[in-house]
Amino acid sequence: MITTELSNVGNIIQNQREFFKSGKTKDVTFRIEQLKNLKQAIIEHEESIVEALQADLHKPEVETYLTEIGVIKEIDYAIKHLKNWTKSKKAPVSFDFFSYSARIYPEPLGVVLIIGPWNYPFQLIISPLVGAIAAGNCAIIKPSEIASHTSDVIAKIIAKHFDPAYIAVVEGGVEASQKLLAEKFDHIFFTGGTAVGKIVMAAAAKYLTPVTLELGGKSPCIVDTDINLEHTVRRIIWGKFINAGQTCIAPDYLLVNKTIKKDLIDGLEKCVKEFYGDNPANSPDYARIISQKHFERLVNFLKDGEVIIGGETQPSERYIAPTVVNNVSLEDSVMQEEIFGPILPIIEYTDIAEAIALINSRPKPLALYLFSQNKNLQNQVLQETSSGGVCINDTVMQVGVSSLPFGGVGDSGIGNYHGKASFDTFSHNKSVLQNSFWLDLKWRYAPYQGKLPLIKKLLG
Repeated sequence: MITTELSNVGNIIQNQREFFKSGKTKDVTFRIEQLKNLKQAIIEHEESIVEALQADLHKPEVETYLTEIGVIKEIDYAIKHLKNWTKSKKAPVSFDFFSYSARIYPEPLGVVLIIGPWNYPFQLIISPLVGAIAAGNCAIIKPSEIASHTSDVIAKIIAKHFDPAYIAVVEGGVEASQKLLAEKFDHIFFTGGTAVGKIVMAAAAKYLTPVTLELGGKSPCIVDTDINLEHTVRRIIWGKFINAGQTCIAPDYLLVNKTIKKDLIDGLEKCVKEFYGDNPANSPDYARIISQKHFERLVNFLKDGEVIIGGETQPSERYIAPTVVNNVSLEDSVMQEEIFGPILPIIEYTDIAEAIALINSRPKPLALYLFSQNKNLQNQVLQETSSGGVCINDTVMQVGVSSLPFGGVGDSGIGNYHGKASFDTFSHNKSVLQNSFWLDLKWRYAPYQGKLPLIKKLLG
């Protein structure tokens, strides 16, 4: 059976709890073997993964390797560092604890649930799974039913290469998610929208289950005058229109210095043609919108402002051209929610303080982008704004650096992952304090008479 039937969810969780109790997953050698197994499984099924993502999102093969199959780099990073991550670490103690020693032991949580989204439906399931395996957990994974072909491929890969008592897949829609969320897990990792994130967190609260919520938001992109214009437009166009804009950290809107706005727009238009030709609908390098529902939501945004680049749509193909919109109002619908599609509004500013004030008037975004070589301006933006992460003079690339924790803040998410952060997310750091028998000072024991001055001195 490839997919766990919903009626068997309770049984599979119980089987995983028994497997976890066996202690097998605590063995570091076992974890490394399973990570290598996962890597080999991905390599063996590369063709099927490419075909599934083409079917779901019309995703170009190069994008699939860069943003989906490229998750192999995360596996390699975990394998390389895992032995060090799992070692207990010495913790310092103050002089008044001179007879004590302290250490911190990372230990696995148990059985975890990973719920993935549809926009990067392979990578955003496998990446947290790497952390769960590295930390020594059992896992149930729930791929997005909207990306149905990729969900099916994931289910087949996991069923072929892993014991369901260790890692299992549950496919399905809302009913499957509800069934899973009614169960008790030791951690829930969710990637998706804020509205569903709130539902996940509410369900987790019933069992006091810790959660990691990787959400999104409107990630701003500030463009200053002190830039290399050609490099800037190329990096913005790539970061915005890869996967047809369906990226949680895509630049959601541009905040452009007024004096450079016209040159920037001219550069953006030229770059769109360079990347996708005169008619991007015919380009083999441009993806499609995941569903009719999302297509219609995005088409409504085209009513706002003035379309100055693109704007063409083909409902039968769920195609929306790479689009740039000028003269938008902050009250327009396109500026009220995360766009999550190939539409890029432009807002101009005359002073960086205006741009910072606009960003700070909104919920904290998952990413913030700044194009500027001005070090003082860079520092000002970093110090006066808050976001899940920042990328200066590029877009999206921060997600590919395993040494950087990835996650949101405020409305854009709770917790982070990638590299060591993934291991930490799926681990409990157990603090251990040990005393010796060679000395036993009596200052803390009753009777207390006459000991208060010494206590005050020690506490001072």
